[in-house]
Amino acid sequence: MKEQTINISGHYLFPSAIFVTEKDYLVTTVLGSCVAVCLYDTVRKVGGINHYMLPLWNGKGLASPKFGNIAIEQLITKMLKSGAKKENLIAKLFGGANQSSSTMRIGERNVELAIDLLQKNDINIVARSTGGFVGRKIIFNTSTGQVRMKYVNK
Repeated sequence: MKEQTINISGHYLFPSAIFVTEKDYLVTTVLGSCVAVCLYDTVRKVGGINHYMLPLWNGKGLASPKFGNIAIEQLITKMLKSGAKKENLIAKLFGGANQSSSTMRIGERNVELAIDLLQKNDINIVARSTGGFVGRKIIFNTSTGQVRMKYVNK
């Protein structure tokens, strides 16, 4: 009997980055107040993920995926350019921890923005782990849409 080998490439997603592929990847990222949106086309098997740090771009300087409103729109656009269909997309949402005593509520605002933009784009959120006080490490499988998550302390 032949032994089956599974060959899946790994990719580390840094803050302010977006990754979309039709190939098999395990994408890892670590989140504190940042948020990652994982999108998956259940028919075409296209997976994509972003990692943004702040909720809204103020219109000054570069429109970077550092900002949630830019990162989510760019993720959706890249998914569609890779052959995904909006009606087949599902979303999984992670991060947004409150890790400081700041009254700015960055993590909470990052999560609120993601929920709002996904709803406006008619993309169903099927899983989420957001908020709280500790960070998260996630591993997103782009070929299945599965996400493994564990909590991490500072």
